[in-house]
Amino acid sequence: MSLLEHLIIPDWPAPANVKTLQTTRAGGISSAPYDSFNLGDHVGDAPLAVERNRMLLNTLLPSEPVWLEQAHGTIVVNADNANCRPQADACIARHRSAVCVVMTADCLPVLLCDKQGSVVGAAHAGWKGLTAGVIEAAVQAMDVAPQNLMAWFGPAISLDAFEVGDEVRAAFVAVQPQAAAAFVPGLNGKWFADLYALARLRLNALGITAIHGGGYCTYRELERFFSYRRDGATGRMGTFIWLE
Repeated sequence: MSLLEHLIIPDWPAPANVKTLQTTRAGGISSAPYDSFNLGDHVGDAPLAVERNRMLLNTLLPSEPVWLEQAHGTIVVNADNANCRPQADACIARHRSAVCVVMTADCLPVLLCDKQGSVVGAAHAGWKGLTAGVIEAAVQAMDVAPQNLMAWFGPAISLDAFEVGDEVRAAFVAVQPQAAAAFVPGLNGKWFADLYALARLRLNALGITAIHGGGYCTYRELERFFSYRRDGATGRMGTFIWLE
């Protein structure tokens, strides 16, 4: 199978000039436990394997993506003029062919675009980034009316696999009391958290209601997705967006 057959093409009503793709764990040359299409060069995989995987991907992209050094924060960079490997957890672009990307292996990747196809963005939304406001920061950087934006959720860990401590629930509820509905009680004071629901609440609070995607589980879908919580040593998938 070619790499293209392993990719997910987001199904959302974005303008025709907004291009997107989501990688899975399949279609590359990395060896276990990074098998096989690992894009992360910071996880212990052989550097040559990562380079070759990225080269395979670049045949489908208009330019080299702006690879971020992600830190579970709220910094947003502009792919139109970004330096090499900026430390950030979100990226936006207005120029044609500037490619935004976030890498994940359980955290939620969120793609954003406006209905006119004039600006795009990508955010790395794990629980730490979500509570800190990474989605809000990305939307602010896009500088368009939030009601004019739409979002797509890529693969993330699902509710029934994402057990967290009470401090995580408390952090979300302190910002949005209605976030309590996104948590299901577990054992010994633990909770199961719904990242998709939590991100949806943050988008809704901004006035963004056109939300698509979701419904994946990186933890449960072993053959398709990398999962840090499941495997520890593992690869990273990429979620890409650009303007054509």
